[in-house]
Amino acid sequence: MPRKVLVTGGAGFIGSNFIHYLLDRYDDISVINLDDLTYAGNLRNLADLEKDPRYFFIRENICNFPGLQTVFKKFEPDYVINFAAESHVDRSILDPDIFIRSNVLGVQNLLKLSLDCEIERMIQISTDEVYGSLGESGVFTEKSPLDPRSPYSASKASADLLTLAYYYTFNLPVNITRCSNNYGPFQFPEKLIPLTILHCLKGEKIPVYGDGLNIRDWIHVDDHCSAIDRVLTDGIPGEIYNVGAQNEMTNIEMVNTIICALKELRPDLPLTEDSIVFVPDRKGHDRRYAIDPEKIQKTLGWKSRMPVSEGIKTTVEWYLNNVNWLESVINAEYLHYYSVNYRIGNPLPKL
Repeated sequence: MPRKVLVTGGAGFIGSNFIHYLLDRYDDISVINLDDLTYAGNLRNLADLEKDPRYFFIRENICNFPGLQTVFKKFEPDYVINFAAESHVDRSILDPDIFIRSNVLGVQNLLKLSLDCEIERMIQISTDEVYGSLGESGVFTEKSPLDPRSPYSASKASADLLTLAYYYTFNLPVNITRCSNNYGPFQFPEKLIPLTILHCLKGEKIPVYGDGLNIRDWIHVDDHCSAIDRVLTDGIPGEIYNVGAQNEMTNIEMVNTIICALKELRPDLPLTEDSIVFVPDRKGHDRRYAIDPEKIQKTLGWKSRMPVSEGIKTTVEWYLNNVNWLESVINAEYLHYYSVNYRIGNPLPKL
């Protein structure tokens, strides 16, 4: 009998890439994609799967327990992978309430139903941001203390602790993955890489927080998906796995890398370092993240495969080839968020 995987938040960036990853690699699997289609959820990410008999879409919110319960009873999933979350730090500063509802209460609903329905494994997709900020040296390990600095990371840390409580109290087979910054296709342009590409294409200034020297550890979404798959297959229940590719870059280095890639692929664009504008820094902006992936490498035999130089180029190429997708997500809500968050007006004409 085919294994049934319930993927919550499957119309988002990482979730939609993970659904493609599963269905590309396994014939004996079916995927139930549960997503409420908030601003970052986009069924265009999965349009090629609409006629695949192994794929099912249900529009529902993980905060709606009765609706979620109906899905569990109807499909009887074997596994639950939770990507569903409010996931942008900037938005959590503007409106923390929704982050607590989705990222904590929604996870409680999933845990309770996973326990009631005796699922084989639940994986909570978390983030390296739960560890807080690093100094100039050191890396986050699974034993690093939780020290969240934003409403977003605090809500994710809360969900992680709740997930582990279900393992220790009820013996629910769970895992937690904490990944560094993802990039790749279908990422909503509130994040640094697609935001930079969008502004370059529109000939507008690229906003960079503060001095641009905040450091992030970057991983291609395909590598992240392969790590989740490995945890699903071989992970030890109750364990946390850090997932990273050990590609540390400052934000300004990343922006300049994208500009260089675009200069090669679109020499017609008027791009220089003067295309960058520094804007007031984000509140509570963590200075540096760096993940140590030694545990998942040694215990599960996983390692990242995409070099960041190649990954950025292929990502830029994807956005250049999918301008219609990029344009489709820029709506009135996005423009309002943009003007409030960056405080530099509304500089986004049509492509």
